[in-house]
Amino acid sequence: MLRVEIIANHSVEDNILEALQEEGVGKNYTLFPNVLGSGSSGPRMGDSVWPEENFALVVWCEREEAKGLERAVASVKKQFPDEGVRIFGAE
Repeated sequence: MLRVEIIANHSVEDNILEALQEEGVGKNYTLFPNVLGSGSSGPRMGDSVWPEENFALVVWCEREEAKGLERAVASVKKQFPDEGVRIFGAE
């Protein structure tokens, strides 16, 4: 099994969930609603200086489902290239 993490700006949360549904993947996940940090898209700290926050989805799945997750995330990244949408996987 693979652990797949999707971390993205709150502004695209609904788009991510819709893309997963359209792809038929990610039906079982854990949602971390408020994730703070700094990445290549800049800080997301939820404070007055860096007010934005991210969310994270964690999915444990087989490799074939992980490919569907990647396709779904890629479609959202294409729509919103500046919103800080990332996907990571580990076995």
